[in-house]
Amino acid sequence: MNFSVKAWSNGGRARAGVLQVGSCPSPIETPCLLLSTRKGLPHFISPDLLPSLPSPHSHLLQVSPLHFFEALSPNTISTIGGLHQLLGLHEYGFVAVARDSIQCLPEFNSTNRVGASFETPRGRALIKPLEYMKLISSLRPNIWTTLADEVPAWVSDQRNKTSVDRTLRWIDECVILSPAGGAVFGACVGGSNIEERRRCAQELAVKNVSGYWIGGFGLGESMDERPALLNAVTVRGRQTFCIYETTCATSLQTLQIWKSLPEEKPRLICGLGLPEEVLQGVAAGIDLFDSVYIYHLTLGGFALTFLLDRFEEKLSKPRSNDTGGDGTKINLRATVYRKDTTPIVESCKCYTCQNHTKAYINHLLNVHEMLAQILLEIHNTHHYLGFFRSMRESIKEGKFEQFRQNFIQSRRDHLAKATVCA
Repeated sequence: MNFSVKAWSNGGRARAGVLQVGSCPSPIETPCLLLSTRKGLPHFISPDLLPSLPSPHSHLLQVSPLHFFEALSPNTISTIGGLHQLLGLHEYGFVAVARDSIQCLPEFNSTNRVGASFETPRGRALIKPLEYMKLISSLRPNIWTTLADEVPAWVSDQRNKTSVDRTLRWIDECVILSPAGGAVFGACVGGSNIEERRRCAQELAVKNVSGYWIGGFGLGESMDERPALLNAVTVRGRQTFCIYETTCATSLQTLQIWKSLPEEKPRLICGLGLPEEVLQGVAAGIDLFDSVYIYHLTLGGFALTFLLDRFEEKLSKPRSNDTGGDGTKINLRATVYRKDTTPIVESCKCYTCQNHTKAYINHLLNVHEMLAQILLEIHNTHHYLGFFRSMRESIKEGKFEQFRQNFIQSRRDHLAKATVCA
């Protein structure tokens, strides 16, 4: 794996880079989206439909090793040749993260010094570093993250400190047990405690890892407190201390510089799914994001519709207050689309919009046909990848902050119009 930063946003930390993963035929530009999977494949998109997504930016797949914990044995998967051979996806890159934010959620109350606990569809599972690394070794992902003790925002300071200590220890254990292939991303945690996040970042910055996975987000923190938590690990800063002389009453002020995570290595985060949350992460210098947001949208019958071209066009007046839209998406279960013979987005080049109408997808949803989720996930993934492309272009042009503010303002304007229409 190779990574390099190519452009920075003027006056900010948002950055555009290039990530080269061994099995991907072309470099992938960052910030980019990892496609969430279940046992290695997107939830509703079959392998033969994957090429219909924009290439190469759809070629990074996120997988949880816990999905394979009680499936084929690690030895069997290793004999087959790992994930690429098992799934037949030789030109795709796999990123292995223990937590997948859908099925394998961290259970902080049951985590102990031996291993991390997760709530899974088959019950609660305690994963030890040795077991975790056996799975990583057999799956052979291109990128994998170390085991972490993730905690929600409301835990005590002592519990945050314990989570950081455990995570740092597990990083060393995982690196020692790591297979020869695959780039390792060290986990950075600390909950909602800024000092603990900063401490974790400082100690992680000197470890022998290829990148960083910023964990513990999407677990109860608010959008208002998130920027400070992200800055604690991505911004180089300083603190002022007062040291009193013993011979007099005067004091001398000294400065202590704290280190952030090195800028030359990629940063991955899970739990930031909404467009506004992704914009927060990009503004803080994050490069890789998961796509759980797409899964939840698709499952609920929603389709993304927001403008991608800098959001400079004026938003159209809402047709009805029962469409379930909020300026970024529409609810295709709504009756207003029952006879709508237009595509989801007129200018969209995805397979769904080129071949099907809102009325057809509305029908499929109402009769509970799985094809509805297939067509919706194709469109939503295609559209969200376009959102990331627009972000990258705004960073290269030095206009990311303007892009971000335009997006947020467009949401506010739409909600205001929708309120008036109601």
